[in-house]
Amino acid sequence: MNFLVWIIFGALAGWIASIVMKSDGQMGALANIIVGIIGAFIGGFLMNSMGAQGVTGFNLPSLIVAIVGAIVLIFLVRLVRR
Repeated sequence: MNFLVWIIFGALAGWIASIVMKSDGQMGALANIIVGIIGAFIGGFLMNSMGAQGVTGFNLPSLIVAIVGAIVLIFLVRLVRR
């Protein structure tokens, strides 16, 4: 059950980040899930390195951290592609 929750959490975070970064038309559902899950790791790492708490479960602060991490990931991918 935990695995399914993380897939839903990643999909939601990736979808919101793709809307913010205006790349929603180029990304599919699977890409949103992958970006959201990797974004949660990136956001958690960034928050932990700043001394704050990262992803702590399925809650709003963790979703925001995952969205920020996904935005960073999309930004870095765009930077590398250029």
